[in-house]
Amino acid sequence: MVLHTHVTPETHQHSENVWNPHNESIGNTPLVELTNLSKNLSPNVRVMAKAEWLNLSGSVKDRAAKNIIETALAEGKLGNGQRLIDATSGNTGIGYATAGKMLNVPVTLVMPENVSQERIMILRALGAELILTPAAIGIDGAIGIVQDMVAKEPDKYFHADQYGNPANWKAHYKHTGPEIWEQTNHQITHFVAAVGTGGTITGTGTFLKEQNPAIRIVSVQPDKPKHGIQGIKHLATAIVPPIYNPDIVDDTIIVNLDQAKDMARRLSQEEGLLVGLSAGAAATAALQLAETLDEGIVVTVFPDGGFKYLSMDIWK
Repeated sequence: MVLHTHVTPETHQHSENVWNPHNESIGNTPLVELTNLSKNLSPNVRVMAKAEWLNLSGSVKDRAAKNIIETALAEGKLGNGQRLIDATSGNTGIGYATAGKMLNVPVTLVMPENVSQERIMILRALGAELILTPAAIGIDGAIGIVQDMVAKEPDKYFHADQYGNPANWKAHYKHTGPEIWEQTNHQITHFVAAVGTGGTITGTGTFLKEQNPAIRIVSVQPDKPKHGIQGIKHLATAIVPPIYNPDIVDDTIIVNLDQAKDMARRLSQEEGLLVGLSAGAAATAALQLAETLDEGIVVTVFPDGGFKYLSMDIWK
């Protein structure tokens, strides 16, 4: 079952002359109900997911990339020949690279060498400059390298800083949260999101809490530092993103790599949804939570599609 968005003028505003003609390709993604995986739940409990792979470059990160670039252009921090630079595990980088080609902004991305080969191939196809860093230093090490590069040549680079730039979480406050609120007819009871930069859960969660403080906000985190679920952070041992607001989080559910892989397989085979590992982790947590409820509407986010993971052993 797909729930289509009812969009009000307030939830569908875009900056003029910045992203056109592609504004309509980012946001307003449908909610997909996990009907088959929910068969054993209470009949008064529904589990739904935002189909974020339907965004322009294929992930939820299009929302943040769009708002970061639009804000930087509007403030005059970008567009004067600077290169946009940032650390990424892939999806935000693909969003930057897509926008960069549209707007003639050169893009440099620093990313761990162990990201999926599909991500690397897509970014190279889009013409982004890639700097691959040792897998052992993870995304936090990549962030450090970006900071060093910017410090050495501050006039050359605009540091987009997806982990610290408030334009990231504000994209979800302005759009993702209102979309979910309208799509569920204001009936959402729980919002579940995996934590990477913290932008999705902070922005969406803040908006939803403002509409109804009783809505529970649940973070999804991996079980250990070197967990293998690309795009999400083990906050107990990682650098906590400055934009992440733990004060709005009511509960945390821990998920491991095997659970994420198993759920990604089940989503493809039982729901017909080919999604990535972070979506598998989010669905695992959402369904675990739903099993404890007698009634409610649980909404999560599927950050991207599975086509970026086909070289991995998930479906073998």
